[in-house]
Amino acid sequence: MKSIMKKSVAGVIAIGLLFTSCDAIKNANNTQKGGAIGATGGAVVGGVIGNNVGDGDNTALGAIIGGVVGGAAGAYIGNRMDKQAKQIENEVPGAEVTRVGEGINVTFDENSGVYFATEKYNINEKSKATLDKLINIFKEYPNTNVLVEGHTDNTGSESYNMTLSKNRAEAVTNYLTSHNLAPGRFTTKWYGETQPKYDNSTVEGRSKNRRVELAIVANEELKEEAKKQSQN
Repeated sequence: MKSIMKKSVAGVIAIGLLFTSCDAIKNANNTQKGGAIGATGGAVVGGVIGNNVGDGDNTALGAIIGGVVGGAAGAYIGNRMDKQAKQIENEVPGAEVTRVGEGINVTFDENSGVYFATEKYNINEKSKATLDKLINIFKEYPNTNVLVEGHTDNTGSESYNMTLSKNRAEAVTNYLTSHNLAPGRFTTKWYGETQPKYDNSTVEGRSKNRRVELAIVANEELKEEAKKQSQN
């Protein structure tokens, strides 16, 4: 069953202990968390993690945390992201939607939403139906940028998996931008088998590791809007 996981990321909170107590964040909603983390040093945390996106395991999460604004402006952005996340959850079948700070992480494994046949990377009809709904939502929220990531399990050679994840991530990005979404909103990355989320020794784990992830963050226009609104 799909659900928006109402939580901040444990690693971010752990680092955030340098700046604030867990109790100040633990019971807050996502909008409040976005403001609290940033106001107490989240921008510093975000800068450190964001600068390492693509290194180690800081990918979609790093992109979201790296773009943190914080304070009242962060709360304003968080409110917008709450609404967008809820709409994705309601309208996009198979999407695993996680609100993180001031952004949204959306994951599709091979059994949900965006499907790829074995060793293939073409966008089939079921995947198109899912992506078409995402396109409509992205048009409704134009002041966001999107990171598209491709991942695989560890079956096959590392070089083959890297190429496959590249082709799948680019196929998703190309489909989205071919439907009147500005290419400048999208960044595409691929990691092959290097960043598993689940146990590759099991069939279920490998299935979940063959995935496409999206990180949705505020663009500069939304950040400026948020800063102006927070000053009123």
